[in-house]
Amino acid sequence: MPRRERYLVGLDVGTSKVAAIVGEVLDDGRLEIIGLGVAEARGLRRGTVVNVDAAVESIKKAIEEAELTAGIEIDSVYLALSGGHIKGFNSRGVVAVAGKTREITTDDVRRAVEAARAFTLPSGREVLSVLPQDFAVDEEEGIASPIGMTGSRLDVNVHIVSGSTAAVQNLTACVNRAGVEVAGMVLQQLAAAEAVLTPDERELGVALVDIGGGSTHFAVFERGSLWHTGVLSIGGDHFTNDIAVGLRTPVPDAEKVKRRWGCALAAMVTEDETIEVATVGGRKPRIMSRRILAEILQPLAERTFHMLWDEIRKAGCEKSLHSGLVLTGGCAALDGVAEIAEQIFDLPVRRGYPTNASGLADYVNNPIFATAVGLGMYAHRNLADPAAQAVSVGAFGRVASRLQRLFREFF
Repeated sequence: MPRRERYLVGLDVGTSKVAAIVGEVLDDGRLEIIGLGVAEARGLRRGTVVNVDAAVESIKKAIEEAELTAGIEIDSVYLALSGGHIKGFNSRGVVAVAGKTREITTDDVRRAVEAARAFTLPSGREVLSVLPQDFAVDEEEGIASPIGMTGSRLDVNVHIVSGSTAAVQNLTACVNRAGVEVAGMVLQQLAAAEAVLTPDERELGVALVDIGGGSTHFAVFERGSLWHTGVLSIGGDHFTNDIAVGLRTPVPDAEKVKRRWGCALAAMVTEDETIEVATVGGRKPRIMSRRILAEILQPLAERTFHMLWDEIRKAGCEKSLHSGLVLTGGCAALDGVAEIAEQIFDLPVRRGYPTNASGLADYVNNPIFATAVGLGMYAHRNLADPAAQAVSVGAFGRVASRLQRLFREFF
């Protein structure tokens, strides 16, 4: 593998933090985490740049810290695409199979995908990703790879991700000003899924829910493919703000209280548990019941998952979640969040931790790093030199590797 592909860097630029993860591709094809850099996010709101200079400094700090821990100089990164401007929808393309033998070729697949993306986006938006789901040959559905099959008609289902051109350009410009190039961009949900979902979950049907600082991104996978994505305008910062108002404490102290004592289900807290809460105006800290804190957090947690359930039902995916939900992001570690989700969805729920990560695994084994770790994994499996990739396992790996070979030339 060329030296420039020996190291893969994932950069997750969020509302509350910027995380850079450095992975080294070993000779046996495994990806080992050798560097980690984290900085407080400034100049960003819900994944969108609102202050260029502040955002550049945050990105630069995270990258410099990752360079220091990894002992290498970073010149390119794989960037997570996130924010309220990201929209996803499904499309279908249909073409007649060319040639006398009616044998489906790569050109036929290419034309089918181009037909699926033959639409007009509103001004100021652009297509960011086209993700093939499955194919149909002469109305025979659910085909993973149609190359070599015979038929007169080829259909393809794809999931298309679009975003604000200005938002993407502004974020890319900030990364460039921080001294590195953007080698590729990956949808946040895809990156997080790479790190925390199992092939069986993707195949049976699962909802990945990434509860970030400013928003909650989610994705529904089934039959090994991505079928729905969305963004909710509720995140960890909303929990923090409710604590600050409810307990009359400064926002920085409210964040500390949330991380140390936060629980989203009041029934999990005993009556005699107490916490110390800072007050405004320099007054002495107060001692109060931890259950009061839980009673502040529980309504917002319930609202979040009710909104998520409504969005999944609107998309017609409510019967696809045979494997339940997997929670990632900073708020996924909050006590009671998984239990609230289980009550509302009546499905199994687990927290998603980056798996198959060696090296600095103890440091990145946290839902908050799922996207950053997954960026390196996704780039390694889908974007790097295919001859050096590790063999994918499971139905999703088989479909993804076949489709990746088909579309590397033009996507």
